[in-house]
Amino acid sequence: MLLGLDLPSTGARLAGTAAGSAAVLAFILAIAGRSGFGAERLLLAGLATAALANAVLVAVIATGGFRAFELLGWLAGSTAAITPGDAWIAAGAALLLILPLGLAGRVLALLPLGSAVAQAAGLRVGRARGILVLLSALLTAAAALHVGPLGFVGLIAPHAARLLGLRRPLAQLAGAVLIGIALMVAADWLARMAAFPYQLPVGLFASILGGPYLVWLLGRGRHRRS
Repeated sequence: MLLGLDLPSTGARLAGTAAGSAAVLAFILAIAGRSGFGAERLLLAGLATAALANAVLVAVIATGGFRAFELLGWLAGSTAAITPGDAWIAAGAALLLILPLGLAGRVLALLPLGSAVAQAAGLRVGRARGILVLLSALLTAAAALHVGPLGFVGLIAPHAARLLGLRRPLAQLAGAVLIGIALMVAADWLARMAAFPYQLPVGLFASILGGPYLVWLLGRGRHRRS
């Protein structure tokens, strides 16, 4: 959209995001599907795709101009340009894609036990993993369209929910959603107030809030293993 249109509308950006996300998801699923959507193959496919996409982004940014400026703002994570319409679209996408996970409590409880146990319990492992990957990809695309790639929120919220004692899958999912909301609201408030009347990138403050916690979490894990 940035390369083809000078001022892409919201509808054009949504269409471009949907097309790009579908292409990337199809590529990842084609690779990961050979192993039944195993975590290792899925992770490697995602890393390879991310490296390729980042190379394209760097090439576009290197050309300079307003397109590079827009991409840099998006990569940093920003809510400065969000309109009420964008907010309603994001809320609708979240409800539409998160609510089906409320029916996946049994699936989320069985998958961590391993493929053999899950299959013995009557679960179609490959199909279940594929559906979860699809929902996750759609949620990620919807969020990244509006605020950029704020990976810290998605990385920290589930661990924080588990640390609070939410062990059951649906309880942990609900806790992660609420913690993610709280983290985003706090980061957005700091971004708006730290240099008022100017707004700083939300991703900066999300990293500031989440980074120390992640370091502490990793150190806590090493201490337990020792």
